[in-house]
Amino acid sequence: MASTASTSWLSSLLAFCAILCLSVPVNALYFYIDGRQPKCFFEELPKDTLVVGTYSTEVINQQSNTYSVDSNLKMLITVDETFDNDHRVVSKRDAHSGRFTFSAADAGQHKICLTAETNAATGGWLSGAPAGAVKVTLDMAIGETSKIETEDKGKIQDIVQKVKDLNGRLQDIRREQVFQREREAEFRDQSEATNSRVVRWTLIQMAVLSAACAWQLSHLRSFFIKQKLT
Repeated sequence: MASTASTSWLSSLLAFCAILCLSVPVNALYFYIDGRQPKCFFEELPKDTLVVGTYSTEVINQQSNTYSVDSNLKMLITVDETFDNDHRVVSKRDAHSGRFTFSAADAGQHKICLTAETNAATGGWLSGAPAGAVKVTLDMAIGETSKIETEDKGKIQDIVQKVKDLNGRLQDIRREQVFQREREAEFRDQSEATNSRVVRWTLIQMAVLSAACAWQLSHLRSFFIKQKLT
């Protein structure tokens, strides 16, 4: 029994370690921003490392001292390469919640900053906002692509389906064009055959009329001769 329990415990430990090895490196946290003061994070990234960030914000209600979503709030996301004289690689203004992605062009330390902004509708209230006026929840996945593929799988499938639908419509249009060309060719052949029959029938009529005229002239000449009128 002891051996069985030990084996079961070892199997569970190995499964747990395997799950940890396969787990996605995700950094999830929340923090507070004071007015327009940017909040920055430093990440040492190898070259060609993919970073995916998803954020959402809530704004304090000074009367109830609670946080709620404010659709007028805007966020500025910037990413600078500190090892290259703060060369800016990302500068994006987005809504109160959204997502940003970038890939490290070179290895080194990157500074990721989020700044709360307002538009004209809010009257710039952040300038005199209290400390911790904006609560930001940030989820960053670093160094993997499976999360993007998982999150965008539905969108990709929709795009693929739309492409298939467009290809189907193109095939229908091509079949219709081929059918129209075939009908046009058939109509042209029928028109040419009809024109040929009309011309042939006209020539036959002219030949018959010419023969009839010649016969009548010959008959009249014979008649006049018999009657001694000529």
